[in-house]
Amino acid sequence: MFSTFFKKLYRQTIDIVFGVILALIIIGIAIGAGQLVFSVWDLLKLEGVTGQYINIITDVLTLYVLIELSRSITDYFISHKLKISLIIDAAIVFIIREILIALFKHKIDPSMLYALSAFLFVLGALRTAAIILYQREKVIADESHD
Repeated sequence: MFSTFFKKLYRQTIDIVFGVILALIIIGIAIGAGQLVFSVWDLLKLEGVTGQYINIITDVLTLYVLIELSRSITDYFISHKLKISLIIDAAIVFIIREILIALFKHKIDPSMLYALSAFLFVLGALRTAAIILYQREKVIADESHD
């Protein structure tokens, strides 16, 4: 009974914490989307082709990372598990964001590009392994029900 109480308290506390995090991410996405709409007006200043585009690209990619993170937290409420594949997806998007921004600004040295590429490769391999493991567990679960 005592152990059950703490397990229930733990689950409720985690649910509240993840709920607050999700609410803050949603607010951040809404504010970011609103600011993105207003930043489109800066494109009309005719500062050259790349004038404000880097800021818009950065903002869009940042919003995409936030959306990926919110997706993993939303999935937690369904399964009460944090799926590593969704977290890896957010990390992949973040690394791609960093590479694109650095390449667009022409401010990345080859060693950093190699390091980020290697990290991206490792994340991709982890993501692929997570898919294979999930499929294998699914097949085993299906076979045990037969």
